[in-house]
Amino acid sequence: MSSTPRKKLSIGIQTFADIREGGYYYVDKTPAIHRLVEAGKYYFLSRPRRFGKSLLLDTLRCLFEGREALFEGLYIHDKWDWQVRYPVIRLSFADGVMQSRDDIDKRIRYLLRHNRERLRIDATQAEDIPGEFADLIRGVHEKYGQRVVVLVDEYDKPILDNLLDPERARELREGLKNLYSVLKDADPHLAFVLLTGVSKFSKVSLFSGLNNLNDITLDAPYATICGYTDDDIDTVFAPELPGLERSQIKHWYNGYRWGGQEVTAVYNPFDVLLLFQKRQFGAYWFESATPTFLVEVLKQRGVFTPALTAWHSRPALLSRFDVDDIATEALLFQTGYLTLKGVREEVPNRPIYRLGFPNQEVEASLNEALLPVLGLSDDALDELILKLPGLLKVADMAGLETYFKALYAGLPHDWYRNNPIARYEGHYASVFYSHFAALGVNVTVEDASHHGKVDMTVDFAGHLYLFEFKVMEQLPEGSALEQIKAKGYADKYRGQGKPIHLVGVEFSRERRQIVAFEVETE
Repeated sequence: MSSTPRKKLSIGIQTFADIREGGYYYVDKTPAIHRLVEAGKYYFLSRPRRFGKSLLLDTLRCLFEGREALFEGLYIHDKWDWQVRYPVIRLSFADGVMQSRDDIDKRIRYLLRHNRERLRIDATQAEDIPGEFADLIRGVHEKYGQRVVVLVDEYDKPILDNLLDPERARELREGLKNLYSVLKDADPHLAFVLLTGVSKFSKVSLFSGLNNLNDITLDAPYATICGYTDDDIDTVFAPELPGLERSQIKHWYNGYRWGGQEVTAVYNPFDVLLLFQKRQFGAYWFESATPTFLVEVLKQRGVFTPALTAWHSRPALLSRFDVDDIATEALLFQTGYLTLKGVREEVPNRPIYRLGFPNQEVEASLNEALLPVLGLSDDALDELILKLPGLLKVADMAGLETYFKALYAGLPHDWYRNNPIARYEGHYASVFYSHFAALGVNVTVEDASHHGKVDMTVDFAGHLYLFEFKVMEQLPEGSALEQIKAKGYADKYRGQGKPIHLVGVEFSRERRQIVAFEVETE
């Protein structure tokens, strides 16, 4: 039992002063902030939603404004010149949904007017938004005698909210470009600039020549600038740990990496804080932060769901994000559903990133969200939760065969005609994998490929299940089970002392059904 007294949990609080003065837990991010400010001037940072970006920006605001008392006891306190105070312009697009160029222009003018009033700057004579913003920056510099700090929160949200309507998204993008392009020529008046958001839109499309933005999204020194580390959980939040299984906290919520396998993984703060408040595990981040367009895009592209456990990508693809050109891996990585698992170089200095689910919450929740896309009704989901665990616990293989045959038989013919995933060869294996993953059991995909073949291991209730899937034209061949045995898939598991069930599953493309479900138990 920790002897440290419990503090308040800062759920939904993004104001640095409130946290520091209100008796809340606080994880000191000022070592990374100090490094950031000392190393440069123009920055861009991408992190998923609810990862602490707004709190980071407010901490920077308080720092530049010289609010020394808030930083007493923190790393940066004796390393900062508190005599110098910088004026701060802060813009946030977090609130509301904008659906037209007129909407975005009105919001921008409101934000600029709010900053003018807060900083006591006279109204501008400019009639256009670039002129208003440029006048604000220049006027603030002249009034306060110090260069200006510009902090932009959720810089991309108006575009992301409209991604399913490309024409509207392009319209909003042009409105934001109109604003951000001002920063390029304002350099003599600027001390520090940080833009944060979920996605990294191309500089060409959004920043119009602002090519001096240093993108620190994947820079190892800033890998933990947002989120909590294992050390933070064990020290800062030690009073909250009794009564919760520490290994489960890690399994459910840790695993986000920005910068490769060697960097420290972090937890989503929103998940951790709600876990400590509610004292039970749940998909808190997924339920609150999943963008509506994500599942629709995956549906349109017919994503082979087992491949999500081990996706490979070039770094350039992870940052290729624009209204007309969004790589699937970029979408999943930047929104937080895939994270970096490893890096390899087949050719020197040409890294290939291995991506995968960060943790249990994301793997189970995303697969559950995709089940309707794969043709499963709510009734089928209810049956999954009620029936499948019981069959696995007692290794009822005949019951499993009956269950899955009934599942595939229940997919309506109209669904096959109208859904792009149904035409994808890996659909059958996707349904199988996503079923188990949505249940939250321990699923390992051994050989994820885009060719509809996947070897899958399920470890649940003291049993190991090894599956091999084959798609046939019509008749069963018995080759799925033979392949498990021929390749020795079970060899590495035999020392665990658990019953091992080898399951060969063959699907008929013509009959749209399982035509062979062969089992051997060791």
